[in-house]
Amino acid sequence: MTSNIKLPLTESARQCLARNLRELRATRGLTQEGLAFDAGLHRTFVAHVERGARNLSIDNIEKLATALGVRPVDLLRD
Repeated sequence: MTSNIKLPLTESARQCLARNLRELRATRGLTQEGLAFDAGLHRTFVAHVERGARNLSIDNIEKLATALGVRPVDLLRD
């Protein structure tokens, strides 16, 4: 069942994911290149995601989350 309550968004899901990805990557001491390698993605893709300039598929969210040792939902948490 869905709710009709609309809450104001302070940040888009894409911006939230970008912020969380940058913070988790930095906390783990990974470069964009290292994270990209671990996730099987290209470094420029990771750079675009971290800037919020790239739309991601669920599959790529899962690859990034796995490479960081978190659940995909953790990348979207406030």
